[in-house]
Amino acid sequence: MLLIGAPGSEFRRAAELAQGAGAEVSMADAPALALEALREQGADLVMIDVLEDAVGFLDDLRRERFVVPVLACGISAPAERAVAAIRAGARDYVPLPPQRELIAAAIASVVERQAQVPIGGHPVLDRAMALAAAVAPSGAPVLVLGGKGSGKEMMAREIHRLSGRPDPIVSVECAGVAADVLESELFGHEAGAFPGAAARRVGRLESVRGGTIFLREVGALAPATQARLLAALIEKRFGRLGGQAEIPFAARLIASTSMDLEAAVAAGSFREDLLVRLSLARIEVPPLAEHDDDIAALAGHFIAQFARGDGLSPRPLSEDAIAVLRAYGWPGNIRELKECIHRAALLAHGPLIEAEDLTRADGSPLAALVSLPSADGRIEVDGLIGRTVEEVERELILGTLERCHGNRTSASNILGISVRTMRNKLRTFIEGGIAVPPAA
Repeated sequence: MLLIGAPGSEFRRAAELAQGAGAEVSMADAPALALEALREQGADLVMIDVLEDAVGFLDDLRRERFVVPVLACGISAPAERAVAAIRAGARDYVPLPPQRELIAAAIASVVERQAQVPIGGHPVLDRAMALAAAVAPSGAPVLVLGGKGSGKEMMAREIHRLSGRPDPIVSVECAGVAADVLESELFGHEAGAFPGAAARRVGRLESVRGGTIFLREVGALAPATQARLLAALIEKRFGRLGGQAEIPFAARLIASTSMDLEAAVAAGSFREDLLVRLSLARIEVPPLAEHDDDIAALAGHFIAQFARGDGLSPRPLSEDAIAVLRAYGWPGNIRELKECIHRAALLAHGPLIEAEDLTRADGSPLAALVSLPSADGRIEVDGLIGRTVEEVERELILGTLERCHGNRTSASNILGISVRTMRNKLRTFIEGGIAVPPAA
């Protein structure tokens, strides 16, 4: 993470305090110096004091095709500066407390949130971790599969940790990024390679050296970028845009996807030869619903993390809250759980986080979306008497699917049936003229 703030400012002093406490951050005195650092080594995240020229800095990033997320920060900063930074493209504005120690804790928390490792010990997750440990020491590319928010990046970071390779591990988002911007991000460029290329830029494939490059949602790569990446994997070298020099490629490549790349190959949108290269080792990260025994441990980890970062007292989960968390389908997987716990940590007022403190992003209570067994472990059936088994099964499947927001895998896991059985049932419903929730 790169922090931008003037020497002697409270933000800079707090950043130095966080760095002294072990947070992996680098610092720049001004936006121009930050640009020089980004051209040479890149960054996963930038935090800039809004008392600096945040708008000009963000304009320069856009001109030079940087895609690094930027958080604007301020201590009692004028509102117009925060608004201007957001309008210029900052990911968010983070108001900081006046106490230097609390600012340092917030910075350290952001760094910690950027680098987590998988938690839990469920057999389905253990199998994935065992495969990760087996392939980690090799230099072979790895393809990590799984739904959105399931923890693919955490798995990639664990593979890097187990590999024994030197840091860093660098993440690059492929989805939602223009092809020309992504090419500069990956391969770098020389000065004058395109309008706005004011100076030479070192790409991520070069700056990571012998570490690990992690490509998120690799299926979104444009055809030309796929070809350049394939050539780099085969030849172990590449060139910057607009340059002639050949640069060695010594990094370990890990890619992730939540899409069906075989279907993309069949559709002609993804290269089969690149998929073969990336698939020398495949690791599938299970959806959270498949290792729900880990939910309480994950939630406890997030509670402690947010308490440190937000200056709150950590509140344990009540038994009712844990029951609701385990009964919910989690179509957004670990990411959705993390966001839910963050909201609960902010909303809770008692000594515990209660079931009513758990909400979805739209504010709806999580408890209203789940069915819990009675105290003796039995499910109430009074409302089902008089209905056929076929009707009850249909309503149960459709109700579960609706609460999982159309996610067939999550609903199948909750119901204890295979995805194929789920699809066959849904096909029967559709043929019978019954509306079915669209797939997530």
